[in-house]
Amino acid sequence: MPPVKAIPDKLYFKIGEVCEITGVQPHVLRYWETEFPQLAPEKNRAGQRVYKRRDIELILRIKKLLYEDKFTIAGARKRLAAESRFKLLSSETPSEATEGAGEGPAPPVSPRVYQVLRDVRRGLEELLAMLNQSDIMTSSKS
Repeated sequence: MPPVKAIPDKLYFKIGEVCEITGVQPHVLRYWETEFPQLAPEKNRAGQRVYKRRDIELILRIKKLLYEDKFTIAGARKRLAAESRFKLLSSETPSEATEGAGEGPAPPVSPRVYQVLRDVRRGLEELLAMLNQSDIMTSSKS
């Protein structure tokens, strides 16, 4: 794979600039936007995609997962979701996590936190289904 160019120090990047920096074709970027909810560039007044530094860093991470680490799209999506959950949990101190617990109505939840909670719930439901399947298989052998 060709070496990745350094990300210039500016706020917004056009899709052509992102392609040059990351070595990813525009149609691939647009496809990844449909597959990875974390990758959602803004649009300018003309309706063109504009990417931020964090978008480019995410694209480079996705590229590494898919092309170097040989993850499937679904596997890369799960890995990114797990990484974002870990970052969210590790950035919160214990006092922040329990502050205000049980006092009145819950504060509003940001869309990002809501997505993380949905991913955690989905993972727990999958684990429960696997455990239930394991129990069925074990009980049928006895």
